[in-house]
Amino acid sequence: MATAGKVIKCRAAVAWEPSKPLVMEEIEVAPPQAHEIRIKIVATGVCHTDLYHLFEGKHKDGFPCVLGHEGAGIVESVGSEVTKFNPGDKVIPLFISQCGECRFCKSPKTNLCEKGWASDRYDVMSESDTRFTCKGKNVLQFMGTSTFSEYTVVNEIAVAKIHPSAPLDKVCLLGCGVATGYGAALNTAKVEPGSTCAVFGLGAVGLAAVMGCKNAGAKRIIAIDINPTKYEKAKVFGATEFVNPKDHNKPISQVLSEMTNGGVDFSLECVGSVAVMRSALESCVKGWGVSVLVGWTDMDDFAARPIQLIAGRTWKGSLFGGFKSKDGVPKLVNEYLEKKVKLDEFVTHNMTLAQVNDAIQLMKTGDCIRSVLSVALQ
Repeated sequence: MATAGKVIKCRAAVAWEPSKPLVMEEIEVAPPQAHEIRIKIVATGVCHTDLYHLFEGKHKDGFPCVLGHEGAGIVESVGSEVTKFNPGDKVIPLFISQCGECRFCKSPKTNLCEKGWASDRYDVMSESDTRFTCKGKNVLQFMGTSTFSEYTVVNEIAVAKIHPSAPLDKVCLLGCGVATGYGAALNTAKVEPGSTCAVFGLGAVGLAAVMGCKNAGAKRIIAIDINPTKYEKAKVFGATEFVNPKDHNKPISQVLSEMTNGGVDFSLECVGSVAVMRSALESCVKGWGVSVLVGWTDMDDFAARPIQLIAGRTWKGSLFGGFKSKDGVPKLVNEYLEKKVKLDEFVTHNMTLAQVNDAIQLMKTGDCIRSVLSVALQ
């Protein structure tokens, strides 16, 4: 590519400070260094974790930054010592790395990795080192990715090469939301055939969890949300029943217990609310019920009565659906191409990068499942 080795000037949506609209700016993107890849971002989803950093986490050291972590694009150039990627490859940048060498990567028990932004700066949600500048200032790369930019630079341990025929405006969703919910059901909860499941929260992550429960063979999948319009969408992914907590004057855990002879076998919390996390746990049947925390938050402590666990329930957490990122994402892309995993059905709005603030507002009000932004021309 003619731009290889040169600074690229491009458009990006910059979050200069918390709780303020993003600003379309021209930024400078430096060439990739050793073991880095510069990617032209073609499409990106807008995920609640972007909103979490902007409106809830608001860590003062996490700005200015370019948000976005659910993207897909094409390799523009590679830095030295990169041998497994070439310009033109279709790729998905990953917010969770897989170096393949640390004790976590070598263990089949986890998908964590000791390298990458999350190792010691998870509260700031970015590394201090960045390849972005704007108006003479360094701009941080959110979760090591920053897909609200026409170009970004990512360490090769956080990039997945995908099938060349994959449509980037669909498979971008596997960079976070869909993989997170789907894997939480399959890999973390390990939903069993014939079981009864409850999914709390029917955004993209929750609907992907419903799909995971369905593909795992669950018999009953109870979808729970305070927005009744979400049920028709949940049915598309396999939900068999819908419960709106607002329709009941008793705790939702009691409602589910009465519906299921004592509680569900598996519950998945896909909201990011500690109150809902407790409700999800208490909705599980004693003896063997498994509840999984999927929604992202680090703002509050969560609590439960010890007897809930002493009586045999298990409380687990799931990050990126338990998928080892570089291994798992290409397989998920192939499953989508083989029509084993749905993606198109998650996309309710197609917009441009310049409309990012409109997409954020749609997510804040719950009026979308996923908005996908077209970023750079393919």
